[in-house]
Amino acid sequence: MTAVLRAFGPDFPFDFHEWVTHPAGTGVIPADAHGTAVAVVGGGIAGLVAAHELVRLGLRPVVYEIGRLGGRLRSERFGGGIGAVAELGGMRFPRSGATFFHYADRCGLATRPFPNPLTPAAPTTLIDLAGQSHFARTLDDLPPLFREVATAWDDAVRRHASLLEIQDAMRRRDHVAVADIWHPIVTRWDDRTFYDFVATSEAFRSLSYRHREVFGQVGFGTGGWDADFPNSMLEILRVVMCDFEEDQHLIVGGAEQVPRRLWELPVEHPAHWPAATSVADLHPGRATRPGVRAIRRDGDRVEVVDRWGDAESFDAVLVTCQSWLLTTNIDVEESLLSQDVWMALDRTKYTQSSKTFVMVDRPFWNDIDPTTGRPLMSMTLTDRNTRGTYLFDNGPDEPAVICLTYAWMGDAMKVLPKSAEQRAALAIGTLERIYPNAGLRDHIVGDPITISWEADPNFLGAFKGALPGHYRYNHRMYRHFLQDELPAAERGLFLAGDDVSWTPGWAEGAVQTALNAVWGIARRFEGRSHDDNPGPGDVWDERAPLALPD
Repeated sequence: MTAVLRAFGPDFPFDFHEWVTHPAGTGVIPADAHGTAVAVVGGGIAGLVAAHELVRLGLRPVVYEIGRLGGRLRSERFGGGIGAVAELGGMRFPRSGATFFHYADRCGLATRPFPNPLTPAAPTTLIDLAGQSHFARTLDDLPPLFREVATAWDDAVRRHASLLEIQDAMRRRDHVAVADIWHPIVTRWDDRTFYDFVATSEAFRSLSYRHREVFGQVGFGTGGWDADFPNSMLEILRVVMCDFEEDQHLIVGGAEQVPRRLWELPVEHPAHWPAATSVADLHPGRATRPGVRAIRRDGDRVEVVDRWGDAESFDAVLVTCQSWLLTTNIDVEESLLSQDVWMALDRTKYTQSSKTFVMVDRPFWNDIDPTTGRPLMSMTLTDRNTRGTYLFDNGPDEPAVICLTYAWMGDAMKVLPKSAEQRAALAIGTLERIYPNAGLRDHIVGDPITISWEADPNFLGAFKGALPGHYRYNHRMYRHFLQDELPAAERGLFLAGDDVSWTPGWAEGAVQTALNAVWGIARRFEGRSHDDNPGPGDVWDERAPLALPD
């Protein structure tokens, strides 16, 4: 039987799923540290995973949250529509993100395949480019141009990035083989863009510019598009190698349920605490603390000041919010981090992203258009302002949801000043030109829901998008959980979140960095991993990401 592909590296090839699910547990801390408070800044998936595991170690997480639990797993319910939600943040989760699914499954949440274009979960797809529409159920139904683009992309990543070889090594959990393949790729592609890779690959060079243009509009896998063309090619390769663009699932009822249920979920076999203790149980009133105003040194400890001026000192503080907030919204004492780390945090580039949703009375798009003999609407990819339109079916007679538009970067910025109603009207007008017989307006019920993550003061962007030359920055942030080597003045403040990970924008990256931080915090309390279940810091020296020279 072929081993399951997990997000095993490629930069740091460590099996986080195996570590966190091992019967021995992730480790132990001395009994005299049991019950000690640890601050967790941010109640997203990274913060709640870390808090859950800290309870398991016998520590007491103190979660600070300025808004609501969930972070960028934000599910907004439509009024009156049972089960109808707008997934404003993360909405599709690849099964190769096994560590994330460990927690989603522990929460008892149902999943189903995400209706990506040209997948069985999306019965039909329509690609509308340059004013022409192409209807398809599979890739083979599209004109040869599209198949040539898909074949060229597959050929490029296999020939120039050893895709099949590194995925085989990842399946076997062979960290030596993964490093042997990945490290030369890092050296070769750190300074080069996604577009550079496409334009210079033999597979695309033999084709026309039109092929590259179509690839930029339709995207690789389920997305990407030309919005990612300026990004480091390493970032794209990680997504492909980890199979993040395949076998994606949605969380029935909304992804926000994962962190919210982790807040309430009884911890299995917690040290020190009574059986079935949850993170919420350890908070007065079962409520988070307010948002954080300042973080500063207090002798050997780190002081956290909340928005109302209440200050408390901790032996360890884990910060999971987006890194730009550490220089804009939170007054962080500069000496807590090295200048190299500050440079990395501040130079991080965030991706703009907008989505607009409407609820409709039923999945009317399954009705057959008498003129065309096809369903009234399909999953849609286009070069028009909507870019991606997704249809969410909750049953034949149940309210359904349309993501009218999912756009990034410049396409998202074009609608930034517009209200939800204006955005919906713009998108509906575009879709009516593509589907003149659909009668979309007749089925809309309730008000539209929209998001622009760059306009949210608690996020300032959707997720990180590494630029060429940013590998060293990512290395500095990712390894920060290893604090034995740091000066005493820089110890005690830990970082986690998907923008600290190698795979920004994916929940699995956030979860993995949270577990790194849990290992580092246990170490700060003189804890250790079990001998038969070494943690990420225990194997770091033999599996560390490639260190490029400064």
